[in-house]
Amino acid sequence: MLDDILGRLGPTATTVLIDGRSGSGKSTLAMRLHNLWACSTVVRLDDIYPGWDGLSWAAEHVRRSLLEPRAAGHTGRWRQWDWATAAPSGWHTVTPGQRLVVEGIGALTPTNRALADLGIWVDADDTERKRRALERDGETYRPHWDRWATQEDAFIARFHPRACADLIAVVTADGFEFTVPD
Repeated sequence: MLDDILGRLGPTATTVLIDGRSGSGKSTLAMRLHNLWACSTVVRLDDIYPGWDGLSWAAEHVRRSLLEPRAAGHTGRWRQWDWATAAPSGWHTVTPGQRLVVEGIGALTPTNRALADLGIWVDADDTERKRRALERDGETYRPHWDRWATQEDAFIARFHPRACADLIAVVTADGFEFTVPD
């Protein structure tokens, strides 16, 4: 199915946005897409959020510093966050013609979608999402789950990312199932 999606994008497509709540499967989908879409770069918002209260900042940063410059034919850039030192840790660049997958809650807004070739929202059951996220990140994430979920709720209420998506993806035993939003 991912092959079909990439085939429909066409040879000039350069930007895919993957959004969804924590633990929904965004990173898994991004890596599968990266492996199929030759020469693509994956930018993870987990590497950009400036700490546990940084979802809104990261969404704005991706638009302003990465997507808008690339759409205008310039090199985009993004600032990495070092979680261990709780400080910025350098800049990374992505040229305008380079294939790019941006994944993370905060990637898909109406403005960002207009700057990309495809937007995907990844859905998952809340209980399953929490289980997967805590299994992945362990006790480091547990005390921040509710704090982060509150930011997700605010982002979703403000930007309606699911409604911006061209496709909805759900993790299945065989990979992903894709549907077109209602």
